[in-house]
Amino acid sequence: MRGEILEAAGRLLAELGGEDGLTIRGVARAVGIAPASIYQHFSDRAELVRGLLDHEYARLAELMRVAEESLGETDVVGRVRAQIHAYCAFAMRNPGHYRLMLANGASELEAGSRPKGPLLDVIDRLTAGFERCVEAGHELRVTPGRAAAVVFVGAHGRVALFHSALHRTGAELVEPFVDELVSLVFA
Repeated sequence: MRGEILEAAGRLLAELGGEDGLTIRGVARAVGIAPASIYQHFSDRAELVRGLLDHEYARLAELMRVAEESLGETDVVGRVRAQIHAYCAFAMRNPGHYRLMLANGASELEAGSRPKGPLLDVIDRLTAGFERCVEAGHELRVTPGRAAAVVFVGAHGRVALFHSALHRTGAELVEPFVDELVSLVFA
């Protein structure tokens, strides 16, 4: 039942375009159960949203993994591109999920400590990909972690521009832009 609730919450989030209208009652209606039934799985709306975040980040991680593994192990640069393409495609197809995930994807810690959270896991996946590039002899202009951050932030910015366009035009420009970003971090 928990999975059905999260799937329904995801569909509702897609319809609403953001989490503001996401309610226990609305999710229960989407699943076809009484609101009280949701409380057997989630103590409140905040816990439901956290569960939805975990669910959506797991979905994104799987999409990135599948995209990466669709290419041969020796095509390390192509595998990084495939991961960031999968991220962008997910973000463009799921604007409500994208906004929710970006707004809640990293924890705040004390100054000087590294944040944690699923958003950082995405960057860590990219960092590992760039590390494999270096191991395969592809020289980077910056460290693998910095390369991942540059590419991720640039891709995020391009996707945000796509979402801010009046008629969501320019989707065809995102992938070539991301490819250029990936190319720019190599020496």
